[in-house]
Amino acid sequence: MKRTIAAVVLLALVGMGGAGSLDAQQLLVPMDDRQSNHLRAYGLTYWVLESGESAEWLLNYRGGSFLLPDREGVRREAALRGVYLEPLEGERIQEIRSVIASENMDAIPLESAPRIAIYTPPNTPPWDDAVTLALTYADIPYETVWDEEVLTGGLAEYEWVHLHHEDFTGQYSKFFPNYSGAEWLQEEVLRNEEMAERFGFEDVPTLKRAVAEEIRSYVESGGFLFAMCSATETLDLALASHSTDITASYANGRPPDPDASERMDWSRTFAFTEANVETSGSINAFSDIDVHQVNTAWREPLGSFTLFEFSAKVDPIPTMLVQNHRGVLSDFYGLTTAFREDRLKPGVTVLAREGSRAKYINGTLGEGTWTFFGGHDPEDPEHRIGDAPTNLDLHPDSPGYRLILNNVLFPSARPEPLPT
Repeated sequence: MKRTIAAVVLLALVGMGGAGSLDAQQLLVPMDDRQSNHLRAYGLTYWVLESGESAEWLLNYRGGSFLLPDREGVRREAALRGVYLEPLEGERIQEIRSVIASENMDAIPLESAPRIAIYTPPNTPPWDDAVTLALTYADIPYETVWDEEVLTGGLAEYEWVHLHHEDFTGQYSKFFPNYSGAEWLQEEVLRNEEMAERFGFEDVPTLKRAVAEEIRSYVESGGFLFAMCSATETLDLALASHSTDITASYANGRPPDPDASERMDWSRTFAFTEANVETSGSINAFSDIDVHQVNTAWREPLGSFTLFEFSAKVDPIPTMLVQNHRGVLSDFYGLTTAFREDRLKPGVTVLAREGSRAKYINGTLGEGTWTFFGGHDPEDPEHRIGDAPTNLDLHPDSPGYRLILNNVLFPSARPEPLPT
C-alpha cells in the first residue's frame, strides 16, 4: 500500500515513543566514518524489512544510522555484505535514545520494503544509470518498466519509481547532431516510433507527453518518484507543453518554434515554472532550467554542493533525504546538472545547493512526493556515452550514491497516528 505524504509527515511527531519493544538487544548500523560499506548498509536494512522485520532510521545520529533487530541471520548477512555492526544491549540503547531526544535527531520506524520500478527502455543503452548501479551493488531488488507498462496502469504496482536520462520531450536528448549514424540511436528512434503507432499517438513527443501525464497521476495518487539527469527537466517540459510545441525540427520535420515558451502551461509541472524553451535542434540544451548547459559553448564549470541541515523532529522528510556522512559533495555533470532557483515553483524544498544553484530538490503533489537530483553519476563527474559503468567496489562509501539510496528507503517510513 502506498504511503501518503501526509502520513509520512506524522513521523515528526513519533519521537521516541513506541520503540520500547525493540530495546532488548539490537544491532546498530553506524553510518559515520566507522562504517565499512555505507551503500550495502542500505541493502542490509532493505533485506531486514523484506524479511518481515522492522527497523529504525536514526536521523542525524552518526550520519543517519540504522537500528536493526539482533538476529543471527542479520549478523550473517552483514558479514557477507561487509557491513559493520555494533551490538547494543538495553542500557546502551536507552543512552542513544536519550541523546536523540535531546538533540536535532529523531528515530523513524521503517516498516516494509518498497516495491521498486526503474523506467528504462527494454534494451541496454550505451550509458549507465546510477540508480540501477546503486540498487545492484546494494542488492536491492527492482523491476523495469517502460511506456507500455506506464500507459496501461502498471505503475500502481510499485511504491517507488525512478526516472533517469529519458527525454520526455521526444527529442532523443538532442543526440542527432553527433550520433545520427549510431546504431543505438536509430534503434531508439524506431522503438519509440513503433510504440507511438501502437498506442495511436501521432508522433513520439505526443506519446512521451502522455507517459509524463501517467507518471504525474501516479505521484498524485500517492506514489514516490525519484528522477535524475535529463528526466528531471524534460518531464516538466513535457507536462507544460502542448504536444509537439517544443519539439525540434530534426525530430518532426518542422522548423523551430520561437513562440513555444509563451504557450507553455506550467500549472501541471512538478518543480519548474516560466522557463525559456530551446527549440532549435542544433543547440544541445532543453531550456534554461539547467544552469550548467553541459553540451553548449556556454557550459558552466563544476564546483561542489552543500546539503542543508533540517530539523529532524519538525521536518523528517527532507531530513531523511539528506542523511550522510559528508555535508559537502563534489558536483557532477548530466544532460541536466543543476537547476536555476528562479525557475523553481513556490513550495519546492531545496535539499542541496551549489552556490546559487539548486542541485537536489523535493516536493509534494497530491498524496505523493517527488525528488529531483541533477547530474548523471555521482562518482563520474564527466560521464560520456560509451564510458564504462562506475565500479562501486571502488566507492562503497560514496556520499553521492548515499543520497540516491536515502530515497529508496524513504517509502519504508511507517505512518503513525497523531497523539491525542
